[in-house]
Amino acid sequence: MIRHRIVNGAIMIALLVGALFLPAFGLFLIIPLLSALMLWECYYLLHAAGLPSFRVLGIVGGLALIFATGLNYHLFQGAGVYEWEGVILAGLVFLVLMRQCFENNDAAPLLPAAATLMGILYTAFLFNFYTKLLLGWPDGDGRYVLFYMILVVKVTDMAAYATGCSIGRHKLIPRLSPAKTWEGCAGGVLGGLITSLLFWRLADGQVGPMTLGIADAVILGIVLPVAGIVGDLIESMLKRAANVKDSGTWLKGMGGVLDVLDSLLFAAPILYIYILVVLTP
Repeated sequence: MIRHRIVNGAIMIALLVGALFLPAFGLFLIIPLLSALMLWECYYLLHAAGLPSFRVLGIVGGLALIFATGLNYHLFQGAGVYEWEGVILAGLVFLVLMRQCFENNDAAPLLPAAATLMGILYTAFLFNFYTKLLLGWPDGDGRYVLFYMILVVKVTDMAAYATGCSIGRHKLIPRLSPAKTWEGCAGGVLGGLITSLLFWRLADGQVGPMTLGIADAVILGIVLPVAGIVGDLIESMLKRAANVKDSGTWLKGMGGVLDVLDSLLFAAPILYIYILVVLTP
């Protein structure tokens, strides 16, 4: 298990570094692929938990949301991006509820619609903030912003795992994740904070188009790791409800795509809000 984690972790780090050499819009095309895989796995978990869904409609709708945002930035420099996002979300609510009207399921007449919309919001909507962080800059290139965020959160994951395995004693929320400890969380946040400060120092405060002061590096070095831990716990809650160990079997020792990216789902909107509220003049 540990060997598979190390090998797959090294491969993902290499892919992450290699992605920096892709043009921003080329890198964007990976986002719908990952989102589709996460949606599929999310609906698998919901189904295993007794919550049926309109899986195909949810996946197509989630991809429509992401492509609309990406093309809006790429073709029109983001003009009307929020309006189009709202229009598509409203359309998805309408389509899902209309689909529910033709569903003959008297035992649970609203579950498929609720589960379908939950999958879209939990995966595609949250993951769409990667599109905004990547393309929503004046020069349309936020590759290093994504690299910084992903590096901080994934170092948090690795530091939390190593710390928890070595000195973890006090369980965090054993009902959701018996292996997670307070000591592991503290070690993870410390690892994320150190990574953020090192990145800030090596980049001289200029992370692509994003300018950070040392206070920003400290705040994000704490907030992003905490968001990553919360994201991991939320997926653990879904897996516990579904009574499964992993969301998929794509990566030996790590599980599915959602198992790997769960800690990143809440980090992107938090970083986006921080940029919008704190860093934007």
